[in-house]
Amino acid sequence: MFEIIDYSTLKMIWWLIIGILIIGFAIMDGHDMGVGMLLPFIGKNDDERRVVINSIAPHWEGNQIWFVVLGGSVFAALPIAYGTAFSGYYWAMLAVLWALFFRPVGFKYRSMIQAHRWRNTWDWLLLVGSFVPTLVFGVAFGNLLQGSPFYLNDELRSFYTGSFWGLLNPFALLCGVLAVAMFVFHGAVYLMIRSAGDVYQRTRKTLPYSAMITILAFAAGGIWIAYGIDGYVITSPIDPSGSSDPLYKTVALERGAWLNNYKTYPLTMLIPALGFVGILLALVLARIGKTGLAFISSSCGLAGIIATAGVSMFPFLMPSSTDPRSSLTVWDSMSSHHTLLITLVGVIIFLPIIVAYTSWAFYVLRGKITEEDIRANTHSRY
Repeated sequence: MFEIIDYSTLKMIWWLIIGILIIGFAIMDGHDMGVGMLLPFIGKNDDERRVVINSIAPHWEGNQIWFVVLGGSVFAALPIAYGTAFSGYYWAMLAVLWALFFRPVGFKYRSMIQAHRWRNTWDWLLLVGSFVPTLVFGVAFGNLLQGSPFYLNDELRSFYTGSFWGLLNPFALLCGVLAVAMFVFHGAVYLMIRSAGDVYQRTRKTLPYSAMITILAFAAGGIWIAYGIDGYVITSPIDPSGSSDPLYKTVALERGAWLNNYKTYPLTMLIPALGFVGILLALVLARIGKTGLAFISSSCGLAGIIATAGVSMFPFLMPSSTDPRSSLTVWDSMSSHHTLLITLVGVIIFLPIIVAYTSWAFYVLRGKITEEDIRANTHSRY
């Protein structure tokens, strides 16, 4: 079986799979979170807020599968990175988990009591359940680009040397703002597909602001990376087919190193360009009423922004600011050849099923949600 795909190729395939899953999560669960963050501001009365909620109600649980599959894939393919990240970023992960609790509870219980204070409270908690995870995910990417404060001992046990508050540094917060803005923009585009009337018009008015913040934050992040943040480079020979032991290499910090891949492979410049063009084109398409095409374009914009971080850091996955030698890369922190091959078979089987089922669900449950529809089906809608 090992002769089917060599070990180094498998590592590259799994790096791409993890990237695809992150992008899939951002596109599918990202628009849910974007709509959740818009909820208290777009809906001016209970019927309008129920329109907003029911635009994502049939799909939000199914979209969570991308998050679950992503976590499982990282656990299977990148066990060292999984253990290091989840132990080092424990409190940040716990904040995400606590915030996510508000989503299922809010959707299920929000409309069970016809009291303004009750429903308004759950509306704001749904915002919290969407805003906090988005912000933390963005902050996490910002900290990965700067290097995480951890080191590995000779037994490859990870030790975290930072603090929760240390994660909230200026560059990481900029990445958090970028994540929030792009999810709000993506969610607004989706909400325009599913809404009409006043909800549609108010959502349309938010697009230029969220698009502008997304583009400016993305551009500012790129300039900051080029001139204000040291990247990581491997300074010793490394065997792409070697065993998973990060301590067998040496790593140095170098100003502008995160731009090296773009200099070596100029075509990769198309990836950040996709981020800018995708968001701008989505804004134009949405403003002229081509909301379906705008959602596709917005999805491409998100893919470009996220892929930019991955291409910039390659082959690093989780660089270490405490001990650069402990940095985790594609070549030295993956699971065994056998594990990667077996789990790849699972991905090949189940990922197309997830995509097919999700596409079918969106097709069947397509169409506009209106206030009249909410009033006519008040007991069967969220």
